Amino acid sequence: MPTGREGWIDRLRRSLERAGFYVADTHGVRPSSFDLAARRDATLLLIKVLKNIDALDAEEARRLSELGHLFPAVVLVVGMSSGVSDLETGVVYTRYGVPIINEETLEEYLDKAIPPYLYASPGGTFAPVDGPRLRALRVARGLSLGSLASVAGVSRRAIQLYEDGAGAEITVIERIEIHLGEPIVRPIELFEVHRESPPAAEAERRPPAPAAERPVSATGDPWRDGVLEQLGDIGLDVTVTARAPFDALARSPDLLLAAIGSLRTALHRAEILHGLARVTEGHAFFVVREAFHRPSIDGLPILSAAELRRHRDPDELFEELAERESP
Repeated sequence: MPTGREGWIDRLRRSLERAGFYVADTHGVRPSSFDLAARRDATLLLIKVLKNIDALDAEEARRLSELGHLFPAVVLVVGMSSGVSDLETGVVYTRYGVPIINEETLEEYLDKAIPPYLYASPGGTFAPVDGPRLRALRVARGLSLGSLASVAGVSRRAIQLYEDGAGAEITVIERIEIHLGEPIVRPIELFEVHRESPPAAEAERRPPAPAAERPVSATGDPWRDGVLEQLGDIGLDVTVTARAPFDALARSPDLLLAAIGSLRTALHRAEILHGLARVTEGHAFFVVREAFHRPSIDGLPILSAAELRRHRDPDELFEELAERESP
């Protein structure tokens, strides 16, 4: 039985599988911006596992968010603590716009369909308000903004903001709900949390530019850069990735994950990349410098640089990859 961080990741994988997700475990590739990729129907998740969420810096968060944008996928960090304090169950935290929860919160959502209702912000713990419901309840009871504000202990402007969907502190929520006799909070749907980010995170969020607006970047390795240029030359819209099991991602329009390196690296990553391609419903392949006399390793197509140079358009490349993926 795996122990430590490996055991934790294995436990999360099994929880996702019980909930009907197909999962690819990518934590064997280090360093990596995510440890698990999981799909159920149209929902694709990229999950990073951190014992202490303070280890998530701005650059790592940016990479993870960009990968989520490129696939596209919902990104989540599953953590245990922040500093010396454990993360609370039922609370969504954020760092640089990336949502963070603890394992128990994820399991409640997966196993019991219980969503979190709270999010942490520098000003305290808040809950998202169902604005239209609050407005309807206030009007139905003949309450003015001022009278409800007086009950809640806030300003009229604050009540207006709640009715527009702003979050409120828990103590304020409790006073309003007791007075109205009805719940007014809105659950946080974890697998849509990138669209549900609390206001405190919005200033930190900087959506990456679409891949079509970014040129192929240099990796610093002339041979690797040459392979990436070849992919661009045949008509693929290539985005270079960092700290991922693959070196580049492209759509034409099918998703394509490209890895480049030695045959030894291909042997190590083949199973991971093949699983990742299945979870993301795309294709993956590995380009090696040396000649290789097998079409694939563990279902992952392997092409030499010379074989890649023979292709002149994406359709031709995808056709060969499909042949090599076949058992």
